[in-house]
Amino acid sequence: MLSDFLVVLGLAALPAAGNFFGGVLAEMFRVSERALSLSLHLAAGIVLAVVGLELMPEALKASQPWVPLLAFVVGGALFIGLDRAIGYVQARMGRDEQQKGPMTIFAGVSIDLFSDGVMIGTASVLNPALGLLLALGQVPADVPEGFAAVATLRNAGIRRRRRILMAASFAVPILLGAALGFLALRQAPEIVTLSVLALTGGALVAVVVEEMIGEAHEGETSRLGPVFLTAGFAIFGAISVYGGA
Repeated sequence: MLSDFLVVLGLAALPAAGNFFGGVLAEMFRVSERALSLSLHLAAGIVLAVVGLELMPEALKASQPWVPLLAFVVGGALFIGLDRAIGYVQARMGRDEQQKGPMTIFAGVSIDLFSDGVMIGTASVLNPALGLLLALGQVPADVPEGFAAVATLRNAGIRRRRRILMAASFAVPILLGAALGFLALRQAPEIVTLSVLALTGGALVAVVVEEMIGEAHEGETSRLGPVFLTAGFAIFGAISVYGGA
């Protein structure tokens, strides 16, 4: 079991490394609002493909498909609740607008990575090959996500040392999520494991709609945004088809 657990943590480390690499790229190059928008569209397309091509088809193999379908809706509702809770805490802390932005981004990316970790850990319980595929599929999604997060922190005037520390700390939520998904669900009934996959999928869709796409359209945009979104979907589709699970 220990060796399996270490393998799961190793798989979760792959998208964490991709996220950090994206942050490094943002430090190396000046980022325009248009580039940020395109990178977020690309990441959104990949995340949607993860949910549509891998998570939900696997979840719907349950003997009672209505259970994971309900969990999918609950996942979206949970994300909205978390998002409002973060806004409430920030308001209570009395942060000004310049500080709210970076903290919201940091919290949003952390939640997304935590859900990625849960997804990888849970999928590895069902099928180690599926866990590997999802981990590999998240790498190209997390590179533009890390790029966009650090670039936004940079544009907000956060100092470089703090930006780098924040980017490195993104490894923590995905490793915690992977450990939780693997250890807590290892002995759980299959319907529970599949429902957690669906719940994670619902949360990821909510992240895409409420955070990624919304952030992508806040500044200067590009007409190529939809092309990048569909290209992101196709990238994970290629990984899914040619990588095999």
